Amino acid sequence: MRADRRAWTTGLRPGPVGYRRAEVLRGGFGALAGIALAGVTASAVPGGPAGLPWIVAPMGATAVLLFAAPASPLAQPWPVLAGNTVSTLVGVAAGKLVDDVTAAAAVAVAVAIPLMMVLRCVHPPGGACALFTAVGGAAVHDHGWAFVLWPVGVDTVVLLLVAALVNNLTGRPYPHVPEPPPPPGADAPPTERVGLRTEDVRAAMDRLDRGLDVMPGDVLALVRDAEAHALDRRLGQLRVGAVMARDVRTVQPQETLYRARMLMNQHAVKALPVVTDDRRVVGIVTVYDLFNLDVAALDPVSRVMSSPVSTVGADTPVSELVGLMADRGLRHLPVVDDDGRLAGIVTRAELVAVLHRALVDAQQA
Repeated sequence: MRADRRAWTTGLRPGPVGYRRAEVLRGGFGALAGIALAGVTASAVPGGPAGLPWIVAPMGATAVLLFAAPASPLAQPWPVLAGNTVSTLVGVAAGKLVDDVTAAAAVAVAVAIPLMMVLRCVHPPGGACALFTAVGGAAVHDHGWAFVLWPVGVDTVVLLLVAALVNNLTGRPYPHVPEPPPPPGADAPPTERVGLRTEDVRAAMDRLDRGLDVMPGDVLALVRDAEAHALDRRLGQLRVGAVMARDVRTVQPQETLYRARMLMNQHAVKALPVVTDDRRVVGIVTVYDLFNLDVAALDPVSRVMSSPVSTVGADTPVSELVGLMADRGLRHLPVVDDDGRLAGIVTRAELVAVLHRALVDAQQA
């Protein structure tokens, strides 16, 4: 009981798949609003025989996908709209052409599934739409082909609109669009050159030939997040504050490049954070800035410094430095305290030393 309460408080449900509290609330509220508005809207449309439902049962399954799994390929607008309406067309046709109810139901679902696959609009509730329509009784039969537009079409469109509104307003972009892969020939970050890329995942999914209903970009993001988690675990959740250099030489924006060169030579450093009087970091100047540009020795540091500059907090996991320094090519990262003032600096040398120590420890384990 205590474990369950603690998991709910922190926003995660125990078990192999965790749902954050915000996602649970989004799912419940979204379904409430979507189903209610779909029913009200359909009931306001005139026409149809008596006894025809304003909202059909498959819409409940559509709501599950739209509000509990909006990133699924099965929950995107084209599969939802085309899957429901095309399958309903199939159900109407089966009901008209096949006299036996059981046979009509079987034919409707058997035709709807491959048709959705061919049209790339696989949506599980579509199978339910085909089945419901084929065995829907006299009211559905009398309404005929119009059943596709009302109530199925109206219900589906309203649910899609509510899903777009609720998901986007609560921080879940919908429709879901994974990050596009880099164009062929484009320079890739170092970790992509040696690790997984989107095309690798897509090729693996094609080789499996199991019809995996997930987008390659989402798989890649999941794998990379798992790798980062594993690295953080391997490093023992080591924080930047434990490896940073605290005795940091700095310059101010108005100081001269001559002074910056002197500090670098005297203290054998290759970068100097640029700070204000209260030690807030406003930039960074490196040896490459000083010796690769045609500038006068008395020019101010502000002329060549990189600004704004990336910084990290002392409580940042060391595992996050891998992405910052490898993928973004950063060699020096100023470390700031809770008030945003300079607390230290971490370089690639410290990162390499930590990773080497972790590798040695892993080999000895």
